[in-house]
Amino acid sequence: MSIATRTGDEGQTSLMYGKRVAKDDPRVEAYGTVDELNAALGLARSTARDPWVREQLLATQKDLVALMGELAVADEDQARYQASTYPKINPEMLARLDAGVLRIEAQKVRFEGWATPGATLHASALDLARTVCRRSERRVYSLQQLSSGVPPLAIQYLNRLSDLLWLIARLEETDSDPSSLSSAP
Repeated sequence: MSIATRTGDEGQTSLMYGKRVAKDDPRVEAYGTVDELNAALGLARSTARDPWVREQLLATQKDLVALMGELAVADEDQARYQASTYPKINPEMLARLDAGVLRIEAQKVRFEGWATPGATLHASALDLARTVCRRSERRVYSLQQLSSGVPPLAIQYLNRLSDLLWLIARLEETDSDPSSLSSAP
């Protein structure tokens, strides 16, 4: 079977369980932006030197696959999805993000002023991922206003993830050049 099915040539795509929707449907926009975030995290992971950071980013990418699955389900198919064995965003995933934030904050990473991405390739990749994460959060929030089928923890997860990505980027800059954390004018 070819990846080129041609079923989307007219501007429609399938959700989980086969419901067809327009490619600019808010649900498609939400899970598509989370997919972009996953790709940006892949870039950040590929530039990471620290094993703990690589591990955190990979775990997060796996979490995002679960979130995309949940977002790709029409409201009328939610009960079916919830009864399935597909992975779902859960409190343990959120707790892992919180633990990462606490771990970095315990290292006394300090920053004043605005971050200016570009100090290192890895920090830049993390900042790119963070901005895509914030856009994902906005898209998922917009979908949540229209649909009951948005995972309850989705917004919390994306909000905490963006905080963690910001901290990891600042940690990377601190580890590379402590003077890079000077305050902005």
